[in-house]
Amino acid sequence: MFQPLQLAASNAGRGAMPAASLALAHWRLRFRAEDRFSSAGLGIGIGSDRAIDLGDRIGSRHWWLGCGACLTLIGSALALASLVPALPELSRPAPTPAQREANRPQTIAPLARGGATGAPALANPGLVEPLAEPPERPRVEGNVRFGGRDSLESALRRAGVGREDLASVRQLLAPVKREASVPSGNSADYVLGRRPDRSVPRPLEQLGLRTAFDMRVMINRSDGALQLKQLPISIDHTPLRVVGSVGSNLQRALRSAGLPATIINDATKALGYVVDFQHGVGKRDRFDLIVAQDRAETGETRQGDLLYVALRRDNKDDIELARPAKGGGEFFKANGESAKKGLMKTPVDGARLTSGFGMRFHPLLAFSRMHQGVDFGAPSGSPIMAAASGTIAFAGPHGGHGNYVLVKHTRDLNTGYAHMSRFAVKPGQHVAQGQVIGYVGSTGLSTGPHLHYEVWLRGQPVNPVQLKFIGGSQLAGAEMSAFRATLDRLRGLAVTGGAARADALTPLEKKRATKRG
Repeated sequence: MFQPLQLAASNAGRGAMPAASLALAHWRLRFRAEDRFSSAGLGIGIGSDRAIDLGDRIGSRHWWLGCGACLTLIGSALALASLVPALPELSRPAPTPAQREANRPQTIAPLARGGATGAPALANPGLVEPLAEPPERPRVEGNVRFGGRDSLESALRRAGVGREDLASVRQLLAPVKREASVPSGNSADYVLGRRPDRSVPRPLEQLGLRTAFDMRVMINRSDGALQLKQLPISIDHTPLRVVGSVGSNLQRALRSAGLPATIINDATKALGYVVDFQHGVGKRDRFDLIVAQDRAETGETRQGDLLYVALRRDNKDDIELARPAKGGGEFFKANGESAKKGLMKTPVDGARLTSGFGMRFHPLLAFSRMHQGVDFGAPSGSPIMAAASGTIAFAGPHGGHGNYVLVKHTRDLNTGYAHMSRFAVKPGQHVAQGQVIGYVGSTGLSTGPHLHYEVWLRGQPVNPVQLKFIGGSQLAGAEMSAFRATLDRLRGLAVTGGAARADALTPLEKKRATKRG
């Protein structure tokens, strides 16, 4: 900044006064301009670093001057932009229909409009001979599912198999097909061959399906005729053994172990003959069930009947029930006695004893009187079973008992069932032990759904829990020896499922197993 002054001073010594005067005048003008603009508050003086802030002191003189300067710059930019000539627009004429058709092979039409694009690639259509119909595949492979109302024949007919082939398949499968043993949701693989024209169905070349749990067949066409070939499937007949803890409820524990409802019902019904579920089963007890099971080499499983059921009771004797090797629906104890010996201890599955036998204060009549039976609390609609075989002597309304059923077993023994919601038997009907005769309700003088169960011996009410009624059958001789052999074989099976494994035995179970060994 001071270099021109120094230059002017040096020139002044050399007699250059006009040049020095010119330089001094120049710098005086510049300093005056800077001071003037600075004093005006514009901040745009020469050599100044100040900038206009339109967000500061809005409405003041400083703000209006800055805003005017900004608008001036914008207007100048717009004015200069209007002087720039516009680019010329290249306009093309719309294509003619002939041009669009010529460009069609190179376009891709959207699927929403059918996607019909492309055009014949040959320039001379006369060289192309049109086909009367599109060619067919030489063979068709597929899979059909059948079962229930949909038979194999109807499924194959929908797949395109002709009548003659269906008749041949029906004739070949008749001797080997056992639909009752075929796994549910069966399927068949088929192959259809080439046909001479569309007026006839495709010939069946190959068909494969499962005709039984242990058998698969293949039907192949050889020398123009269909022939059947059987392919046996290996089956493992090892029974399924499930062990677990009873907990708060035996039925709930069996369901948690993954057992089907039919097996659970059989187990609870068999145990109901020999144990009182209210007082004879504890939370620390363990169940042990063995079910007949078939496992195919292809992975499918098929469960059969309940073979063995046991309760490993804490500080009490174990209860073991098993069926003989020759089958039959009756369970026997380890000593050969029938499980149906005596009355059923609990005529309702999974019920709890809510009121005992004897004098008690009636909750509705508000005075004490003799309670001639026992009450079992159960959900409404639970099935009630006959405690023993006999004849229905009465079934209908019976005063405070509500819907009441009286079963006559012998000349001296009768049982009564009160407060039913509905009946399942009629007077004079013969019932077997364990047969459903009605359902739990709350009819008559009742505070809630439950079963009032009575036992009458020689015309007098007795306590059903303490009564010991002799009856049933007893194994002996060769039958007893075969039953013991079956029981030993079942006891030696390994645990294969359930809520506990073979190595998860309680100390009491290990002690008992050591004694048996």
